[in-house]
Amino acid sequence: GSIFEQEMAFSRAVMVDNLVFVSGCTGYDYSTMTISDDVVEQTEQTFQNIIYALTEAGSSLKDVVKVTYLVADAEDFKRCYPVLRNYFADVLPACTAYCATLVNEKLKIEIEVTAVKK
Repeated sequence: GSIFEQEMAFSRAVMVDNLVFVSGCTGYDYSTMTISDDVVEQTEQTFQNIIYALTEAGSSLKDVVKVTYLVADAEDFKRCYPVLRNYFADVLPACTAYCATLVNEKLKIEIEVTAVKK
């Protein structure tokens, strides 16, 4: 529930049957509306935001079957690997990563996931 969902007319998470689609997750700390300049810190906060959305939907990271990473700078992505391993080493979801211009110059990474509720 950040201001971005209202401004851009989207849902952070949508459930269809037993699928949970979580999108638009970035490194904003919504309790303070701040974002770190560091891609690793943004990645960690992004996962916290994903965990929150999945929990609200009755799911968890263990249920994730597909993840998509969007990074503003391809060179930054390798720095994020330890964070990705921390959350997904036991899950091993299908994965795609893109380098793209993100909608806000503060953003260094955006992550979306699809989970299957059991």
